[in-house]
Amino acid sequence: MTYEVIGVGASWGGLHAVGRLLESLPEAAWPAIVLAQHRSPSSRPGELERLLQRHSRGPVVEVADKDAIEPGRVYVAPPDYHLLVEPGWLSLSIDARVQYARPSIDVLFESIADAYRARAIGVVLTGASADGAAGLARIKARGGVALVQDPGTAERGEMPRAAIDATHADAVLPLEEIGRFLYGLCCLPGEATA
Repeated sequence: MTYEVIGVGASWGGLHAVGRLLESLPEAAWPAIVLAQHRSPSSRPGELERLLQRHSRGPVVEVADKDAIEPGRVYVAPPDYHLLVEPGWLSLSIDARVQYARPSIDVLFESIADAYRARAIGVVLTGASADGAAGLARIKARGGVALVQDPGTAERGEMPRAAIDATHADAVLPLEEIGRFLYGLCCLPGEATA
């Protein structure tokens, strides 16, 4: 299977978790990574991208409406916008908050599931809400891969636990093993193991 999009959702403790995830990805040809990280609507534009770029081998960019999706890039939802994925491009929305969040991980993941179906991967990381659980369930229901950070390794385990309760995850892994698992899925098909 060729995967085209990896959706990543994080909240409380997410900067650290996403940074470590990006660091753990070996140099290889990667699908696009699309991130919804809960943060304050007043966050400075470009700040999260600058911080994450220190950990990523590929470019980390804040999404502008109608950006084309390119492999090897990390796309970050801007503060106070929902990020949606369409086949080949990204869009932004200021629709109502979902579970008190904008960007919402559920909104992102549900759009990824609908656009990429079995060519999608969803990853739920640390957080203190249930955001991402329904979206990850949709990715799994549409034939994609559902990965969850082991709640015991998360700064806040509520979000990973909600995701585990919502769907049958393909793998529940400590943070430091998620990159290796993704490498097996995306770069060495048939060799990914938990």
